Amino acid sequence: MSRRKQTNKKEIAPDASYHNVILAKLINKVMKCGKKSTAEKIIYTALATIEGGEPKAAITVLEQAIRNATPQLEVKSRRIGGANYQVPVEVRPERSLSLAIRWLIASAKARPGKSMAEKLAGELSDAAKGQGAAVKKRDDTHRMAEANRAFAHYRW
Repeated sequence: MSRRKQTNKKEIAPDASYHNVILAKLINKVMKCGKKSTAEKIIYTALATIEGGEPKAAITVLEQAIRNATPQLEVKSRRIGGANYQVPVEVRPERSLSLAIRWLIASAKARPGKSMAEKLAGELSDAAKGQGAAVKKRDDTHRMAEANRAFAHYRW
């Protein structure tokens, strides 16, 4: 047990346009060098692009994309008797949301395209359909956890 006191979880205020906390977290993750207005412009342009191409509302596409990219299991390295084992563990809800957002942004950055807004719109719409690099990353993580299920008794 840790001797340090528990950290207080910081409440994130919902974003101004859609009043959504997940969208505010996405904006904060896209933000670089404290330029929140630039991050908001990128996100809102991506959502407007999604609105133009999809029949559903952009916020529902975003929530579906995050739901499809959210991992349930991951592997953690555990050293036992001189050997390292990849032990599958369940992911806490806050961490799974954070991982999903991080993977969506990273895979959007890796896409070929003109602007970050277009890349992010393409990645979000792909992830909402169950395709894309972020969903593939989630599937790879689940596959790794399933392959190492034999070491689940080393969980701590």
